[in-house]
Amino acid sequence: MEILLLLLVCLVIIFVFAPVRQVLISGPIFGYFKKILPPLSATEQEAMKAGSVWWDGELFAGKPDWQRLHGYTQAKLTEQEQRFLDNQVNTLLAMVDDYQIVQQDHKLPEAVWQYLRKEGFFALIIDPEFGGKGFSALANSTIVSKIASRSLSVAVTVMVPNSLGPGELLSHYGTLEQKKYWLPRLAKGEEVPCFALTGPNAGSDAGSIPDKGIICYGDYQGEQVLGISLTWDKRYITLAPVASVLGLAFKLYDPDGLIGETKALGITCALIPTDHPGVIIGQRHYPMGLAFQNGTTQGQNVFIPMDWIIGGQQYAGKGWRMLVECLSAGRGISLPALGAACGHLSTRMTGAYALVRHQFGLPIGKFEGVQGNMARIGAFTYQLEAARTLTTTALDMGQRPAIVTAIAKYHMTEMGRTLLSDAMDIHAGKAIQLGPQNYLGHAYLGIPIAITVEGANILTRSLMIFGQGATRCHPYVLSELAAAAEPDPQVGLAKFDQVLIKHIGFAMGNSLMGAWQGLTAGKLIGAPVNNKMATYYRQLTRMSRALALTADVSMLVLGGDLKRKEMISARLGDVLSHLYLASASLKWFHDRGSPSSDIPFVHYNIQYNLYQIGQAFDGFFDNFSQPWISRVLKTVLFPWGINYRLPSDQLDQEICQTMMSDCELRDAITHLCYIGDDENDATGIVERSFKARLAALDAERKLIKAIKDKTIVGETMADKIAQGLALGIINAHEFELLVTSLALTDKAVAVDVFDKL
Repeated sequence: MEILLLLLVCLVIIFVFAPVRQVLISGPIFGYFKKILPPLSATEQEAMKAGSVWWDGELFAGKPDWQRLHGYTQAKLTEQEQRFLDNQVNTLLAMVDDYQIVQQDHKLPEAVWQYLRKEGFFALIIDPEFGGKGFSALANSTIVSKIASRSLSVAVTVMVPNSLGPGELLSHYGTLEQKKYWLPRLAKGEEVPCFALTGPNAGSDAGSIPDKGIICYGDYQGEQVLGISLTWDKRYITLAPVASVLGLAFKLYDPDGLIGETKALGITCALIPTDHPGVIIGQRHYPMGLAFQNGTTQGQNVFIPMDWIIGGQQYAGKGWRMLVECLSAGRGISLPALGAACGHLSTRMTGAYALVRHQFGLPIGKFEGVQGNMARIGAFTYQLEAARTLTTTALDMGQRPAIVTAIAKYHMTEMGRTLLSDAMDIHAGKAIQLGPQNYLGHAYLGIPIAITVEGANILTRSLMIFGQGATRCHPYVLSELAAAAEPDPQVGLAKFDQVLIKHIGFAMGNSLMGAWQGLTAGKLIGAPVNNKMATYYRQLTRMSRALALTADVSMLVLGGDLKRKEMISARLGDVLSHLYLASASLKWFHDRGSPSSDIPFVHYNIQYNLYQIGQAFDGFFDNFSQPWISRVLKTVLFPWGINYRLPSDQLDQEICQTMMSDCELRDAITHLCYIGDDENDATGIVERSFKARLAALDAERKLIKAIKDKTIVGETMADKIAQGLALGIINAHEFELLVTSLALTDKAVAVDVFDKL
């Protein structure tokens, strides 16, 4: 008893008295910490400080507050935003012939350009004070998604000025004079902007751009003024060939100390009219053959005044922080919107086509071989819409969650690619014949573009989501890194000591709770609902706790090497990503009032996400550099094994049935698919054929029974329908329904043919 009491007294002294604790615990750990996790570079520090931590922080910390998630108000379109969608957007899409734009003209018609300018499509994010729309992130996403369901070329043209570019950078950082001059001109479409960041040797690694500016005196409008001599070479710049104003990112140097003692100021952003002497634009790329303007820009020793820096001279060298913050917002809107558009289009058209297209006497959507792919299309689209609304909710709350937007960009574009491939397989020959009747082909060509830009998805997965998330979302590591970076070791140790105690408690809590939740398989965890989804909340909480513990151990063991262990980092990023995506599905289901129609879709997505989380953990445990540590972790967290399974065949069939039904849920997950009113519009033809087939189903069943009974023996379907009427098997109204359905089906399954060239 005396020994236990003495031990307790020693522990109290160590943990209560900071000087003793710093000598015995904090000091040695601080030295080890500085060794394995060296201070971040300047650019890394800027990236870590930029943006905010939101729901991703809850998931990373191991204790997600599901009531808080439910409490986030789902953003809704305002009346003004809805009117714009119903009127201007629909009018625009009725003007668009995407086949002609891409395959024949290779550019947008002048009438479309004029309409975009006149109706403020380039001013969605500009404040009304400066003539813009001031729309929400949800509205921006919704508009881009609907346009993309019709034409990726038009959607990209609209989304770039409303994403990372002069408009957003000026809105956040511009001087009042810059805002007053440029924003009204951008809002009216008098100026077409582009933003040049990527170069031949600096793609996803934007921090390595070689383009440079030297602060010096030069001639501007006949006077010697302080400015910058710029040299740059950029490529892949959307709208560059037609831009009138160029946003440019470059590294700024002050070798003569004209504005201070710092020689290398860092990345800076400036705004330059493209008719300024020395600016070169005009050459274009053809990304996957699509028609949006994309090209190069160069300049050699181009002199600009200092006040052309966005934000003025005080923002010299602060461009990296500006870019990271604005890029994270744009990354959460524009590119995920393209993935969502692919889902809306593919689900509505594939569900309809699978009902009207018959083989072997059955709709192809009834074949189990088709249903696996088809269900993935519908379920992923539910997931896409859920993630789109949750991510824009964060942005409309004023958050700038860099990790959440990276998850959205990576996974939503990848889901778009997957379901488009499935849709192409189901449509088969109809999908591979390019022409006015092909509504999938250009989207299929274009989705790799979304996957590549604003950071290639490979690097987003392997470097950003967990690489940044491990530091940014962890409740204590960023503070510990800041302490390690303190010039004064004693000050650094004091700060580190304060955080370390909390971190130790955090790690011990996760270890104990992770072990308990693993032993009980998560069945005793509380859930915020008392319905069929309760088990999912429990399992996601359990996986959140497992991630928190695994991440802590990984950072402790691997230290600075963790960011170089990209395969390990990527797997932990997959866990965080699928936790977020599952959260989004549960949140959307909750916001929709938990309708029974949604249950198969939610089951599919959460089961799929949990399975992917299990696969990621399995890969982590099998490949961690210290096998004995991974064995201990796996035993603690998964004592009964990792037992998550992919969705069942029955769920596939239930989802397919919804996709082939005219119901509210079908509309909810496809409402951004544009359906043209013109009688020759491809999507309109398939949709009308679908509606006609549903209307004629009862009559069709009577006819099929008579055919099987040999009562009707005609050669063609038209003959059989006529015989059915003559024999009284169907009445006159049913005859009309069947004739109409047959005619529309013939148009729906038709493909384009052309005269021999």
